[in-house]
Amino acid sequence: MNHFKTHLLAGLCAVVSSISFPAWADQLPTGDATELGLDPARIARLDGTMNAMVANGMMPGAVVMLIRDGQIAHLSAMGQQGPDGPEMSEDSIFRIYSMTKPIVSAAAMMLVEEGRLILNAPVATYIPEFAEMTVATGEVDGEGNPVTTPATRAMTIQDLLRHTSGLTYGFFGAGPARDAYNKAGVANPEMTGLEQAKLLATLPLEHEPGTKWEYSRSTDVLGGVIEAVTGAPLGEFLKARIFDPLGMEDTDFYVDDASKHGRIAEAFPDHAKIGPFDMFNPRERMPSQSGGGGLVSTAHDYALFAQMMLNGGELNGTRLLSPKTVQLMTANHMNGIEPGKYYLPGAGYGFGLGYGVRVDEGAPSFGSVGEYYWGGAAGTYYVTDPKEDFIALLFIQSPKNRVPVRLTFTNLVYPTIVDSKID
Repeated sequence: MNHFKTHLLAGLCAVVSSISFPAWADQLPTGDATELGLDPARIARLDGTMNAMVANGMMPGAVVMLIRDGQIAHLSAMGQQGPDGPEMSEDSIFRIYSMTKPIVSAAAMMLVEEGRLILNAPVATYIPEFAEMTVATGEVDGEGNPVTTPATRAMTIQDLLRHTSGLTYGFFGAGPARDAYNKAGVANPEMTGLEQAKLLATLPLEHEPGTKWEYSRSTDVLGGVIEAVTGAPLGEFLKARIFDPLGMEDTDFYVDDASKHGRIAEAFPDHAKIGPFDMFNPRERMPSQSGGGGLVSTAHDYALFAQMMLNGGELNGTRLLSPKTVQLMTANHMNGIEPGKYYLPGAGYGFGLGYGVRVDEGAPSFGSVGEYYWGGAAGTYYVTDPKEDFIALLFIQSPKNRVPVRLTFTNLVYPTIVDSKID
C-alpha cells in the first residue's frame, strides 16, 4: 500500500482548488419540441397522466423536463409544492436523495483524473480504518452480535463507485450486518461523512468486497474519501468543483437562505417515510453531508449536470471530466459480479460508476442500450439516452408512490420520441 500513499502524497495534502470558473446561471436553451423530434400530442398525454396522478393523491405535484439535442423540449410544473403549499414551480427545490450519487461519483472521478485517487486502490489507502474488515456470516452469537470472518479481499474505490464494496444499508431489509448498522447509529446526522465512514469501518460487511452488487452506503463512504483526500467538507468541494462551474445555484446539502424556504417541495405526511425515517429537513444544517443521499436540487440545476455528462464532461465551455471518463462511468462494470439481495438496476441493466446502465434491448422497459439512469428515495428520477441525445427528468416528493409513478413516467416518456436517431 505504500506505493499508493507515495503516489498520492501531494493530493492528500491538497485542498479544494481555488481556480475561478465562469458562472453559467442561464438555464439550458429552450427549443421547439416538434423540431427536436418529439410529438406534442404525446407530451400532452404524459402531462395529462402526471396531472391525473396528482389529482388522485399520489403526490402533491411534479416537475417534468424533457431535453433533446441540448435544448429543453418540454418543461411542466403541476400540482402543488406540498399538501398545503403554493403551486408547483419549475424552480421548486426537491430532496433528491440518491440522485446525489451520480454527482458525488463524478466528483470522485475528477480526483481520479488528477491522480489524487486511484480506482483500484484500497479504500484503506485514504481511510486507514478500512485496512482490516470483517464479513458477517449470517449467524449471531449468544448475545445477538454478528458472527464474522476476516475479509479476504480489499475494498477498492471502484467497489465504492459500483456498489460492490460489501457494505449495505440498515434501514431496509434484514440481516446481522444491517442490524449492526442500526445498533451503531450509522444514520446519525450529527456525524460528518468522514466520521460515518470510520464508524462503518468498525462494523461487519454483508458481503466479501468485489463479489456482489448490494445497494449500500458505498457512496457515503466515497464522500468520506473525498473529504480525506481534499481536506475539505464534501459540500465545499462539490460547490467549488461542480455546482459553481455549472451554475447550479440551488443545489446543496441544505437550504441556508431563508428566502428559498418557500420553494422547498414536500410530500404528503402519510407518504413521507424513507424506511423508518422521516424525510430530512433541508432548512436545518447538520454535520452530515451524505454523499449517498443528502443533496437538494431543482430540475433546472440537475439538467445542467445531466447535460454536462451527456456532452462528455463539458457544458458551456467548462469541462469537468474527459469524454473517456464519462465513457468509463457509463459502461457496465458488472462482469463477474453477482446480484445481492436487492439488485435495483433491474433486469436488462448492469451498473457503472454511479449509474444503472442498460445492456439489453429486451429489458422490460422502454429505452436504448447504453442509456444510464438513477433516482432518489423521495421520487426524483432521471434517465439519459446518448443514442437519442435525450434526457428526461421527473421531480416529485412521494417516497410511498415513487415506483409506480416512475414506471408510468418511463412508459410515457419514450413514446414522445417520434423522430428516432437509431436506424
